[in-house]
Amino acid sequence: MKAMILAAGLGSRLKPLTDNCPKVLLKAGPYTLLQFAILKLRSFGYNQLIINVHHHAQMVKDYLAGNDNFGCNIEISDETDKLLDTGGGLKKASWFFEDGNPFLVYNADIVSNINLNEFMDSHIQSQAMASLSVRNRPASRYLLFDSEMNLCGWENPSTAEKRIARNSESMQPMAFSGIHAVNPEIFSHMSDGKFSIIDTYLNLASDHQIKGITDTSNLWADAGKPHSLLEASEIAARISF
Repeated sequence: MKAMILAAGLGSRLKPLTDNCPKVLLKAGPYTLLQFAILKLRSFGYNQLIINVHHHAQMVKDYLAGNDNFGCNIEISDETDKLLDTGGGLKKASWFFEDGNPFLVYNADIVSNINLNEFMDSHIQSQAMASLSVRNRPASRYLLFDSEMNLCGWENPSTAEKRIARNSESMQPMAFSGIHAVNPEIFSHMSDGKFSIIDTYLNLASDHQIKGITDTSNLWADAGKPHSLLEASEIAARISF
């Protein structure tokens, strides 16, 4: 099965740790973040991977080569010349998913014990164009879902910014967990260039099924900040592959 690991971020919130090292090569417990993501995906049968790179790209390539790609078939989507954000990065890698099967997108800074097979099964059963793993947790920004977990909008409570893409009498806020299940048909709705995949989901939400799937797994961390990198390290130390 196929998946994409989003690994091209600058890691700005983790400076100075990322001045001379890409975020994905920082340690989380016994693993690097990239190693954890690869082993996590591999443990659920995802052994055909594409990884996008930008910040210290050659270090990532050398690391993978030096570890024999951790037993996976890995392609590199090189964004050295221009960082394309999550949506643009996925679109650039669209050639990898020409078999027509749904695939996973996994943010490389996520450390979790989520069951990826159950997540993908839920996505397939829903027949949605895309499904987003979400959690009921504190966050600076939230996605909004109706009672059937259809994506309806986005809000930033601290600034009162809100975008409604699909009207609903009631909307529940949920925090995105950095894991998506996607059908390749989405690429026909995406242009080239730099853009967020969340914007794409919101653009499609009014007339396509973009679902939220609640992740209730007991271990989860986003290693994007110093304090959460520490939390991710504690969690990763409890997970073996």
